[in-house]
Amino acid sequence: MDQVNHSPSEEQIANVRRFNRFYTRQLGLLAEGLLDSEFSLSEARVLFELAHRETLTATDLGRELGLDAGYLSRMLKRFEQRGFLKRRPLAQDARQSRLVLTEVGRRAFEPLNRASRDQVARLLTPLASTEREKLVSAMATVERLLGSPPEPKVPYVLRPLRVGDLGWIAHRQGLLYNQEYGWDETYEALVTQILAEFVNRFDPRSEASWVAEREGEVVGSVFLVRETEAIARLRLLYVEPAARGLGIGRRLVDECIAFARAKNYRVLTLWTNDVLVSARRIYQAAGFKLVKEERHRSFGKDLVGQTWNLDL
Repeated sequence: MDQVNHSPSEEQIANVRRFNRFYTRQLGLLAEGLLDSEFSLSEARVLFELAHRETLTATDLGRELGLDAGYLSRMLKRFEQRGFLKRRPLAQDARQSRLVLTEVGRRAFEPLNRASRDQVARLLTPLASTEREKLVSAMATVERLLGSPPEPKVPYVLRPLRVGDLGWIAHRQGLLYNQEYGWDETYEALVTQILAEFVNRFDPRSEASWVAEREGEVVGSVFLVRETEAIARLRLLYVEPAARGLGIGRRLVDECIAFARAKNYRVLTLWTNDVLVSARRIYQAAGFKLVKEERHRSFGKDLVGQTWNLDL
């Protein structure tokens, strides 16, 4: 599937700004001194980095925290004057200095660190354990979407269908195809029907499903169903926009092909629409051949349906 990016709506912008106001108020970030301390938010963040990093330069700090070089230089000079900080030349480059938090600096930082920990504990304590997990997961999602975290060592894993996957897959496919192609709710209804039939009639001897999971989230799936003794059908291939480019779509199709061959099917068939350009490229690369096209009106759109077959 091809992803179409649009400018954020005014409502989306307003929602993010409202969340920012809410969160800064919750953590008391607008107060002159963070957590009733003498330190500003920027000063506290610099102290935190110094307390938790052994090899850190002023250049590193400025780049990672997005602080103005002049502002950061004045702050570090104040910390030195108060005995919080020492500079030691880097062995590999004597022109740069490694910033080291002194014992005096650690004693100054410790109450602030403890107060921050206690503040978060107070925020989480009233929540049930499931609510805490949802909150932490939502925060991780914000960090992943807006930040640039390192790629996980294993980009994704494939697993069988689990309880809870059906509703999620129907929801995501309905939503994504609406956003990217303008399809209406009848497509989501079709996906729901196909998934229900797959579970109710499932035969593990001749059918299978694969769900792609990345960092604990479903990012794609595909299903293989028995059509006749000789023919298997590939259904409902999809990959989340954020996970595209990792080869998940091709891997899911390859799993279907390998399974179909292992079960001695002679043909693997599928039905798609010509607007799904990325999916069609995957099918072509895997050796599928276009055998039939027909115009139809579905999901609120005029489409061209296509049947693709792979001789096994």
